[in-house]
Amino acid sequence: MNERFGKAQTFRQFLEETRESKHPWQEFYRRARVPEELLERARGLGEDWHLLVLCEEWCGDGANSLPYLARMVDAGPNLHLRILSRDENLDLMDAHLTGESRSIPVVMILDKEFREVGWWGPRPEPLQEIFLKEIKDLPNEERYPRLRAWYARDRGRTTLQEILDRIPLPV
Repeated sequence: MNERFGKAQTFRQFLEETRESKHPWQEFYRRARVPEELLERARGLGEDWHLLVLCEEWCGDGANSLPYLARMVDAGPNLHLRILSRDENLDLMDAHLTGESRSIPVVMILDKEFREVGWWGPRPEPLQEIFLKEIKDLPNEERYPRLRAWYARDRGRTTLQEILDRIPLPV
């Protein structure tokens, strides 16, 4: 995993290489703010943590989640974020399925030795419950506005809390 992490893109590189969805990704990142209590929690993690993400630029859940994660990483000296293409890393994707689906983003949490200690994805748990019960079977033109409205209200808070919850506390 160390080698894959080293070859993966930083968030800024990912933004620079994004072509068709560049504006939404940039806009979400520009607006993303991390609540101070979550920044403090991230800063208190102790050792270095590596967050290796599987995503693609067309992923709406990624565009609504990863800019907040990138902002938290920007402010936390012990967090390091890299992004890999899902489609070019199907072995990793298939080890992190949502049910039987290759849903993204997937955030793999790696310790300082690059061992995976947990993972998160593809969307916050409360939204995933709503998605499965109410949104999944809607046509695309109805599905995306419902997802986006939830993300806009939440402002990345639940995503960041759930990812931080998966990082073991220092002993």
